[in-house]
Amino acid sequence: MTSATDILRDAFERVHDDLPEILSGLTSEEVLWRPDPDANSIGWLIWHLSRIQDDHLAGVGGVEQAWIGGGWCGRFGLPFDEHDHGYGHSSEQVGAFSVGDADLLVGYHDAVHHLTMEVLAGLDDAGYERIVDDRWDPPVTAAVRLVSVVNDISQHLGQAAYVAGLAERSE
Repeated sequence: MTSATDILRDAFERVHDDLPEILSGLTSEEVLWRPDPDANSIGWLIWHLSRIQDDHLAGVGGVEQAWIGGGWCGRFGLPFDEHDHGYGHSSEQVGAFSVGDADLLVGYHDAVHHLTMEVLAGLDDAGYERIVDDRWDPPVTAAVRLVSVVNDISQHLGQAAYVAGLAERSE
């Protein structure tokens, strides 16, 4: 019988498997290219989806984020607070994202994926029902948070692929 953990593991694996292909062969300029001044770049989208996954999975697992504990924040050297994950960023903040290094983006996502698999391995039925955020009504369970993360990162991965296609055709 397939478990909830198996299904979630598969969903996160699909994003992890597809992400490097989107960045493959892109120049730094293409990674940072924005279709218009208010659009998100490929690099920002990949960073943001990885940060959301990192932040939320660390919260579900009660562990330190890879961004902080793994030293990724320092490697990226972004002008954002270490807990910033891009949610609500203005056009100016998106424009301040300056990391065009595809290998760095893939490396960070790999670290986040590893953390994700560890957190999922530690969950049982009771763990899925645990409240992880009581700021909402109804309060958010681990199960709801995990489905939300899969939805969010899948959408952003699709957006990054679309922008990469636009970048390729703009040359």
